Amino acid sequence: MEFDHAHGGVLIDGKWLDGAAGTFEVRSPGTGEVVHEVSRCDVHDVSAAVRAARSAQVGWANLSVIERVEILRRMAQLVHAHGEEIARMVTTETGKTIRETREELYEYTAPAYSRAAEQILRYTGKTYPSTQERSNNKRLVLTHRPIGVVAVIAPYNFPTDISSIAVAHALAAGNTVVWKPSEYAPRACAMVAALAEEAGVPPGVINVVQGFGDIGAALVEHDDVDGIFFTGSTATGKAIAAKAGLKKLLLELGGDGPQIVLADADVDAAVTGAVTGSFYLAGQVCTSAERILVHEDVYDEFLEKFKAAISELRVGDPHDPATDMGPLCNDATLTRVRAHVAQARELGAEVWQHGSEEGNFYPPTVLTDVPLDADVMVHETFGPVIPVVRIASAQEAVEIASSSGMGLVASLWTRDLATAWRVAEALPHGAVNINETSNYWDQLAPFGGAGKSGVGRELGDCFFEAFMEPKLLVFELGDRGRVSRETVGGW
Repeated sequence: MEFDHAHGGVLIDGKWLDGAAGTFEVRSPGTGEVVHEVSRCDVHDVSAAVRAARSAQVGWANLSVIERVEILRRMAQLVHAHGEEIARMVTTETGKTIRETREELYEYTAPAYSRAAEQILRYTGKTYPSTQERSNNKRLVLTHRPIGVVAVIAPYNFPTDISSIAVAHALAAGNTVVWKPSEYAPRACAMVAALAEEAGVPPGVINVVQGFGDIGAALVEHDDVDGIFFTGSTATGKAIAAKAGLKKLLLELGGDGPQIVLADADVDAAVTGAVTGSFYLAGQVCTSAERILVHEDVYDEFLEKFKAAISELRVGDPHDPATDMGPLCNDATLTRVRAHVAQARELGAEVWQHGSEEGNFYPPTVLTDVPLDADVMVHETFGPVIPVVRIASAQEAVEIASSSGMGLVASLWTRDLATAWRVAEALPHGAVNINETSNYWDQLAPFGGAGKSGVGRELGDCFFEAFMEPKLLVFELGDRGRVSRETVGGW
């Protein structure tokens, strides 16, 4: 299949159109060269997309569940069949290594549609006993209905995966979607959306609008949008929550990624976990290890082995399958990374790097002797920079890990079951991975953060709970006469 018709990137009511605000350039993070231009939408395009989604929603929801399931299964097959060309586009647009983008397409993006399909087949209602009167006349059934139109506002780090999780589950539930891809991966997302027609998705069920923050804001504030799925920074998440009114929200925001290594940990395994946690996708993952807290008894051993392992990483061309780490995706990320390292150095931290900075390629960096109030310790860096902090106890680790106000995923390394249980319970995070990297996810397990790290949970049934409305049906059978609650109460 050729994707020429999707090059503009704007899909409204089943038609590929030009955005009304001209075009914008997409540059290769590795070379800085313009790789293509994409149509840019304005608020009128957003309104047209929302109208199309609203118009299509009733018909889509009225399809039988198995019809929607069959369409989603075909979508999964088509994304898998075109996975290589979409993966190469993700690498071109974002700088992710080709190994990482193949993983994204084959392990996450394509299966998202089939997982959502199978999950909706198993999403059931409930029955409740009648308790308000002394009779057997009432039947109380809790069912669910789609909320309507869902806006999907996606990040650049997993542009097709995170988007597809939202799109697939929204569609499975009977909602329609207006999808605003990241401006750093517009064509890769359009290539996924272009497969919808062949899969059997009716016009207007999936709509794609392209652009920058103004387009996301227009979706958030649009009266005919019923729910918002957003993955991105805590600051943007707060702005969305402030503007969304009564819309349903599912917000997956920043992480503080503490990796805690206790005295009895398997140090070699913890080092391997730390390398993946710190430098997978050049640290541009919400679940990345943002700081490593190591018990003083194993601190020196861990640090030595950690630096040795980092020295084996290959940084370079993201299209080369031998590359372990590519460039940072954009200038904003690079500026923040530089600022965090510069401030830590000014505050007395020691900076160790594997390689040197060149363009958007920032070297894997380890910071030691970092003050606990440094920006790199309390804010998300979202880059290949990791402070390693000496701790004296598990309690100290919990206190430091809890200090940021964020709480997405923590990683804990210990051989003691009781310690693992107690520390994991004490950490204020949505998930704690024990003897596993923070960058480990299960695509059917609830995922989301506490505090500043988000609102709600995604994956599995959690997505349906976010974007379906519970609905209680009360039946009075009436075949045995009516009972007055005024005279005979059930309580």
